[in-house]
Amino acid sequence: MSTPDQFSGKYAIDVRNLNKRFGSKHVVNDVSLRVAHGEIFGFLGPNGSGKTTSIRLMCGLLTPDSGSGTCLGYDILRESAQIKRHVGYMTQRFSYWEDLTIRENLDFVARIYEMPNRREAVDRALESLGLASRASQLTGALSGGWKQRLALAACMLHEPELLLLDEPTAGVDPTARRDFWEELHRLAARGISVLVSTHYMDEAERCHKLAYIAYGKLLTQGTAAEVIAEQNLATWAIHGERLSALATQLREAPGIDQTVVFGSALHASGRDHAALAKAVERAVQDQPLRAERIETGLEDVFIYLMSHAQDNYGVTS
Repeated sequence: MSTPDQFSGKYAIDVRNLNKRFGSKHVVNDVSLRVAHGEIFGFLGPNGSGKTTSIRLMCGLLTPDSGSGTCLGYDILRESAQIKRHVGYMTQRFSYWEDLTIRENLDFVARIYEMPNRREAVDRALESLGLASRASQLTGALSGGWKQRLALAACMLHEPELLLLDEPTAGVDPTARRDFWEELHRLAARGISVLVSTHYMDEAERCHKLAYIAYGKLLTQGTAAEVIAEQNLATWAIHGERLSALATQLREAPGIDQTVVFGSALHASGRDHAALAKAVERAVQDQPLRAERIETGLEDVFIYLMSHAQDNYGVTS
């Protein structure tokens, strides 16, 4: 069990060696993570990787089989009730009542939290998220973007210090996603910490720090620049025709660890930079193709991590 010396509350989330099994499946495997106050921390990984279970362990909604830590200075094993009063949790699936209006939904949430002056709290939430003009609209008639705003307003109603957002922008149009992320940065500027899971690389790049999880294990964490540098991948972009056939050919070449088609370009990446360059030069020689060395991106890195995680952890006990 944690002690005050181990977990001082310096971090919004500070967990060590969390493990959780469901039957024979090791869903969370020795996960350690720190999220600073006022930081937007991106949590990435494929479906079934352990993101949601990890989030629930970190805020005391689930009890780990082993491991320890704090959330907002409260022990995740012994003080889960206190954690819940200071955290806003937005689930993957929209979980509010579609036959109630926006205001009625928020009022119901305020009742759950036993908030004093709940009418004023609801009015503030409506105003701050731009929902005031739609307060009387039935929730079931809202678009995905407006439902997302309602869910965030409900999370913020009790003025939490930490937001846990589980794939909050899934199925939302690009404009609504952009507006949502601008709001997250405004909240972070006020000192609110955010842990957000996402599949979108453009959203990952807007986070202060990132972690990537697959098969229950954290594969990397740090700033975007640190995550990219850690893998030491060089990347070439090849332009031309019949790129899928070229990708198949290049996968067998020495020095090439990965080939991925991105629109009109084929990205070839590898850790042996010299061997990679030679392989690409041979492939485009005397062909109507153009190759150029480019900066390795987050998506190149995450595809590389995922493919290697499948080799190492694809079968779990």
